[in-house]
Amino acid sequence: MSFPARILLAGLLLAAIAPLHAAEAGRLLIVVSGEGREQGKTRPGYEFDELSQAWLIFKANGFAVDVASPQGGAVEADKYNPQEPFNAALLADADAMRVLADTRKTGDVKATDYTAVYVVGGKGAMFDLPRDPALQSLLADAYDGGAVIGAVCHGPAALADVRLRNGASLVHGRNVTGFTNEEEALFGKRWAKEFPWLLEDRLRERGARWHEAPLMMSKVVVDGRLVTGQNPYSTPAVAEAIVRATGRTPVARTPWRDELTMALAAQAREGRAQDVADALAKDTARYHVDLLGLLGYYQAQAASSDDDVRHALQLMQLAMPYMTQPQLKLGAAEAHLRLGEREQAKALVQRVLAATPDMAEAKALLQRIDG
Repeated sequence: MSFPARILLAGLLLAAIAPLHAAEAGRLLIVVSGEGREQGKTRPGYEFDELSQAWLIFKANGFAVDVASPQGGAVEADKYNPQEPFNAALLADADAMRVLADTRKTGDVKATDYTAVYVVGGKGAMFDLPRDPALQSLLADAYDGGAVIGAVCHGPAALADVRLRNGASLVHGRNVTGFTNEEEALFGKRWAKEFPWLLEDRLRERGARWHEAPLMMSKVVVDGRLVTGQNPYSTPAVAEAIVRATGRTPVARTPWRDELTMALAAQAREGRAQDVADALAKDTARYHVDLLGLLGYYQAQAASSDDDVRHALQLMQLAMPYMTQPQLKLGAAEAHLRLGEREQAKALVQRVLAATPDMAEAKALLQRIDG
């Protein structure tokens, strides 16, 4: 072999063993809103829970993670519980905190660097993400280039107006989910009036095939390389669906307390209330019982049928032995009253008044029951 030929062969061999392109090696981009101010008090931002849970899952599955926002720099989350294990774990990660303190600007990010892009929700996502043309281009280029696109809660707002190279809407004809109109009516009262549109309405207008679970229950919709989740409690399942969509099998892990609790709520809805009661009695600390009770309380408010009221009432009843808040009993009493069960409703209100005789809300409800 001639010397020039040996040089050419050496070059080919070096190219063959060179490090893989970042996307091939498993680099993932997380996009967050930069809208937040004062932990959401004066301006809504992103949901830290939706960032931390997904981040930990992505890292555990071997992905390198970058974070971008429309303006770049530091970003602020809405108020959250730093003691939750997933939040505490991310807060203790100095590298992660450095990344969040100086996020990349979406206009400076190359789609070809990433295997997947995950858009975090939070009400701030309704403001700055849809009006960021650089983000629209980034998402289109990433999808056209074969990347997985995922979003949770209000995060799908970033997808609504994305146009692919062929001019087609990213979401038209695709199965999707996101924060529902029903959920917005209960939990978005402060900021929803300022939204440019409601997420569910916009995605439907863009031709998406909308799917949803009962209020605040976990829901993940996978349509090829497009992965969407309904609300914050869908986050872990969305993250693992993104991992699977990249061709990997998610590593085994211990579910977090909220995940286990929402699984109990699903079991109760399936008619397995006794199994749920047994699980709570056996290891109460393993679950977030307040979450179970509040889920029932708010589902009762949104209920449009007797069956929905019964499901909500059941969750409140399962949580009641472990929760002392009088509002939970009053919520259950309201549910009984809607079902025409006046005696059960009255008994609960009397229990509240026995403990808090001057509670005006309880007195008013008792008058309605007796009336």
